[in-house]
Amino acid sequence: MILKHISQGITDGRDRAPARAMFKAVGYSDADLAKPLIGVASTWIETMPCNFHLRRLTAKVKEGIRAAGGTPMEFNTIAISDGQTMGTEGMRASLVSRELIADSIELVCRGQMFDAVVAVVGCDKTIPGAAMALARLDIPGIVLYGGTIAPGNFRGKDVTIQDVFEAVGANAAGKMSDADLKALEDVACPAAGACGGQYTANTMSTAMELIGLSPLGANSIPAMATRKDAAAFRCGELVINLLANGITPSQILTRTAFENAIASVAATGGSTNAVLHLLALAREAGIPLSIEEFHAISERTPLICDLKPAGRFNAADVDAAGGIPLIAQRLVAGGFVEGTAMTVTGRTLAAEAAEAQETAGQEVIRALDNPVKKTGGIVILRGNLAPEGAVVKLSGHERNSHTGPARIFNSEEAAMTAVTSKQIQPGDVVVIRYEGPRGGPGMREMLGVTAAIVGEGLGESVALITDGRFSGATRGLMVGHVAPEAAMRGPIAALEEGDVVTIDAATRTLAVALSDAELATRLVSWSAPKPRYPSGVFAKYVALVASASEGAITIAPVG
Repeated sequence: MILKHISQGITDGRDRAPARAMFKAVGYSDADLAKPLIGVASTWIETMPCNFHLRRLTAKVKEGIRAAGGTPMEFNTIAISDGQTMGTEGMRASLVSRELIADSIELVCRGQMFDAVVAVVGCDKTIPGAAMALARLDIPGIVLYGGTIAPGNFRGKDVTIQDVFEAVGANAAGKMSDADLKALEDVACPAAGACGGQYTANTMSTAMELIGLSPLGANSIPAMATRKDAAAFRCGELVINLLANGITPSQILTRTAFENAIASVAATGGSTNAVLHLLALAREAGIPLSIEEFHAISERTPLICDLKPAGRFNAADVDAAGGIPLIAQRLVAGGFVEGTAMTVTGRTLAAEAAEAQETAGQEVIRALDNPVKKTGGIVILRGNLAPEGAVVKLSGHERNSHTGPARIFNSEEAAMTAVTSKQIQPGDVVVIRYEGPRGGPGMREMLGVTAAIVGEGLGESVALITDGRFSGATRGLMVGHVAPEAAMRGPIAALEEGDVVTIDAATRTLAVALSDAELATRLVSWSAPKPRYPSGVFAKYVALVASASEGAITIAPVG
């Protein structure tokens, strides 16, 4: 079987002698160039722990490709640390980076005419960005997640970056000393790996295994575990198997696969960002998917994992309990996912999940008859404040409803100042607007503010709504992705200080106690804010980005 389906166009024949000469300049031989050329897309960067170890893993992927008869060619793309940029102007780059990651992987693979690709990813946006590129390219491909960080230890207790964010609020409230905050900061992130709860990176890692783009069991292995090297080597071998069997992402990314991925988010108490990313991936794959379907699937799927941010355990504990394969096995057994879906191993999800091994006595992944909660945590709200929808995650530990006066802030920074200077009172509804895909731009995550609210002791008495989004580490009654956003003349732009806002998960309502006529009257005098960035990458993004209800995907203009 000829495996050089695409790359022969750049390497074969008399006219390609100049190209071969240039390949030879960097060490490739005639024998190398006679084999299929496999791209290895690395998101390594030395600004953050999430992706810092990926050079090690890409080396193992390349070894696996060579062992299976291919020639690997590594290339890099970008990554932005959500955790480091949280609460700063730099956070505006995070969601934008998802599009650039997808674009750059697509461009290099098309330009270099690779026959297949393995994407090695870490921090949040690199995972969906890589998957989106694979969907566009539709060449044999695999996504390998670099793995979770180990938990830190603070005075005998496992801690993650979530604890540090919440400690900032506690320190501002006088509940934690400067010395204790510094001591926690020093131990919370002990080595390489992505943030250690079921936050966005680990949520999307889980989704990639259940959707079939990652080998079941590979992603949940922690970053620094020696077993991760073997998983990376296997991905190199598997991509050649995909090539040999003609299996491409379009055969994996079916409607059923997306439903399986959504169920995995619900079952693990995953991040609300999964709504945004799976909607975007579905559009790249040409699969019809609406925001409402997240609610329907979450409503029928039990929450079976007791994971942070609301639960007790870390992502590394999932691996110790039996890993994502055990979660898949539970969901297949209960009929909550479709086991006949194909995966990148060439086998079905059910066949892969059947090999899961549960650790005796583990408490992380519950039995189906003993869930943390009978339904998943993703709830889609609608109402006169969110005609296109909004997203809230309920773990079962927090309130389901709240009514209170709106406290209006036109930026995250203004809200953070109000929280840490004790201007927010019990009962308030903090409204942060002009932070959506266009208004931000880039739809910043609000973990700094939400964690400060919790740290101030207001987590059970204050609610928050925003047209921005949240980190997977956010907990409490926090509503994001409000659409249409304020910058698009959404109703949230018409809110005024003191308006009475109601959030009710039971009735799936997000509304203000104003008539449609009053809202319309207020919006007549509304004018769009001046763009924060009149040129450059952010200006391009604003010109192309769709609503959060459409996954905030960038869409080329028609005509």
